[in-house]
Amino acid sequence: MVDVICLGASVVDVPLQPVDKKVFKSESYPLENISLTTGGDALNEATIISRLGSKVKLISMVGNDIAGKFILNHCRNNLIDIDGITVKDGINTSINIGLVAHDGERTFITSKNGSLWKTTIDDLNLDLIKDAKILSYGSFFNNPLLRDEELVKILSRAKQQNMIITADMIKPRNNETFDDIKNSLKLVDFFFPNIDEARLMTNKNDINEIADDILSYGVKCVVIKIDSKGAYIKNESGFKAVIPAMHGITAIDTIGAGDNFASGFITGLVEGLSIKECTQMANVAAGISIQSLGATSGIKTRKQFNENLNRYFIQEGEKN
Repeated sequence: MVDVICLGASVVDVPLQPVDKKVFKSESYPLENISLTTGGDALNEATIISRLGSKVKLISMVGNDIAGKFILNHCRNNLIDIDGITVKDGINTSINIGLVAHDGERTFITSKNGSLWKTTIDDLNLDLIKDAKILSYGSFFNNPLLRDEELVKILSRAKQQNMIITADMIKPRNNETFDDIKNSLKLVDFFFPNIDEARLMTNKNDINEIADDILSYGVKCVVIKIDSKGAYIKNESGFKAVIPAMHGITAIDTIGAGDNFASGFITGLVEGLSIKECTQMANVAAGISIQSLGATSGIKTRKQFNENLNRYFIQEGEKN
């Protein structure tokens, strides 16, 4: 029995920081930081959720190569169940180069021939979708070969097991719309787009209208990340609220911030907290994340997280 199954991408990230246009005008460009870290939506979430105290299984695919072994070793060190990781010959584990600007914003360079782009439903052991409270699907549109038809099969397995389903998204790689994943969306209980993604997908600017548009697809609750303002929640029952972000922090690197947000929220669900409390945990997890280079270098222990959560409650004038 595990608390959470994380399904999606597992990659290796190489964040470069800080980078600007000058890098292309120089033969050699020294940087303050170049790191080799794990990445990918599902692996990031599995890592943070495990560090926050829940039992996690990862369902993903990597190549039979050095990068794949790096990921497997990381999972073992972070107490992540790896029975669901398929190690596939003839596939290169995806390695993403993260170009991180001075303000912490980033652009990824990724190979179309890596495992991220090559993962199919046949590479995922769906028989392992059982004996868990929550299934977290890393991100709609991140694995291009997991389309609506395949995702319905995956998410339906979780529904048959009475799991809560959460999902994030990235901006579509192939100009997809919500209509392209409409059958999958109606199976999602908690959906975590950021405001730019939500505006792009709905062609709306008013956040309440954006939320209503997303809910019209059958999503039970949408939690929209609104950058430094925090998060906007609205559910099918009409409950809505804005939950403030952490204050007084400086963003160094936003790589993985959304995955950390989801991890904090999911941890709250495991612990039986309210939607508001889950979102508070999500905001704190994201706030810790962006103060460090790399997707999973920020949150190290539950004790550290709780100290930041208590500081957040003091900022907001609330009791823990």
